[in-house]
This record gives sequence, C-alpha cells and structure tokens, in this order.
Amino acid sequence: MPPDLDGDVLMAAGKSSYDYQELLACARGELFGPGNAQLPYPPMLMFDRITEISETGGEFDKGFARAELDIHRDLWFFPCHFIGDPVMPGCLGLDAMWQLTGFFLGWLGEPGKGRALSTGEVKFTGMVTPSVKKVEYGIDFKRVMRGRLVLGIADGWLKADGETIYKATDLRVGLFKEATA
Repeated sequence: MPPDLDGDVLMAAGKSSYDYQELLACARGELFGPGNAQLPYPPMLMFDRITEISETGGEFDKGFARAELDIHRDLWFFPCHFIGDPVMPGCLGLDAMWQLTGFFLGWLGEPGKGRALSTGEVKFTGMVTPSVKKVEYGIDFKRVMRGRLVLGIADGWLKADGETIYKATDLRVGLFKEATA
C-alpha cells in the first residue's frame, strides 16, 4: 500500500476485511488518504462491513470483494419507496456494487476519487423487503487498467438471505486524480 503524506503506511494495508467504523473512516477520506477513493457516508453507504477482499481469486482470478448489509425494517428507503409496499430500490443494490468496486481500487493503492461510469447488463430476479435479514454483495474483477485513468471492470451480484436476486456485468468504476492548479 502507498505511504500517506507523513510517510506512514495507510491503515488499509494488509487488511482482508473491514468493520463499520473503518468504512465510516473511508467515507471521511481517512482510509486511503486525501484525494483518494472514498465510500459514501450513511445513509448512502450500502453495506455494514466488508467480509473479504483479495487481489487474487474470484470468478476470473483477478481479485474479488464481498460485503454485507443487515436489513432492518427502519432503513431509510423502505417508507418512501412504494408507500405501503416497502422494497429496497434496485438502483441502491447496483450502487452498492459500484461502491464495492471503487473501494477495491482504493484498497489496491490506486490514487484518485472513484466514480461509477457504466455497467453492462443488470438483471433483477427478486426484491429486498423488510422480511430479508441480510444482503450480501459480491464483486469479481475481470480487469484493472492502470493508465491516466485507473479503471476497474467487474461482475457483481446481490444475495438476499443467501439467494442471488441481482446480477450485473461489466461494472465500471474509474479513479480520477484531482487537477492541480
């Protein structure tokens, strides 16, 4: 992992899992250093923990990440997404996959701020409702391109209580370096 401004190794070095407090540190810009990948802050942070992350392995043997979200009836989106018919918006599950993809690039030590760029095909075969207890997200990297733009390309999935209900191909997240004046 790259050194921070003081020459110390960032706290992300060597870790293969992250708890909620560490994810909040990432959202505040403290995990990968100033100007680098950040997660969104709650309520837009869509997972409670990263359970596993590796530079090798996964479906394409190019790295993977896994994360979880505990589902509670009082989550912010249930009362406002279809009044009387609470369901997690599918776009939030997709965003969680992009969030995890960007986190992975920062975890690799790549510089820049992450931005979702596109995805290939997205398929929903179920819903996350208040009866679900746990959502799991998985990202399997196909490619990481390192040039003027760092670009991660991955396939992802979402499981609700162990059943795969979302799949996305070719999730693309780029890291953009801030222009210097």
